[in-house]
Amino acid sequence: MSTSYADQYRDIDFRKHPEAYVIGRGEQGVLIAEPYKSEILPYWKFKTPEIAEHSAKKIFDLFIEYGNANEFVGMDMARKFLQMGFTRSRRYANHPSGRKYEENGTQREQASDWETSPKALSAKIFKKYLDEANMNETYLSLKEAHAKR
Repeated sequence: MSTSYADQYRDIDFRKHPEAYVIGRGEQGVLIAEPYKSEILPYWKFKTPEIAEHSAKKIFDLFIEYGNANEFVGMDMARKFLQMGFTRSRRYANHPSGRKYEENGTQREQASDWETSPKALSAKIFKKYLDEANMNETYLSLKEAHAKR
């Protein structure tokens, strides 16, 4: 019987055991990896562009703090929250209900204001910080070192 990604991470303190962290695809592990999830999640909000700016900036500040402490897992989790802020904002910009498909499986029509809605602006804000995080030299260096372990 194989274990799920969530089961693999349950009850691990990644600050104490960063070697147990496996770099997952996309946003994988973002709502599991403790203590980082609990430290970042309270700031993750994207309802309006103003809220998104405050949220993304705070999460990026945590990203930098984790980097200053050489905590790659924290940096990666903060980066994933920025990515998730972008993708969730985009989803709601494209489909205000948050659902891309109807009950019968057909795709819902995309919102007419998908480029200019508040959620679209929130997505752009998160994307700006995400791009900066993805190019951060400390992050790239720690990621490379972590992958070699």
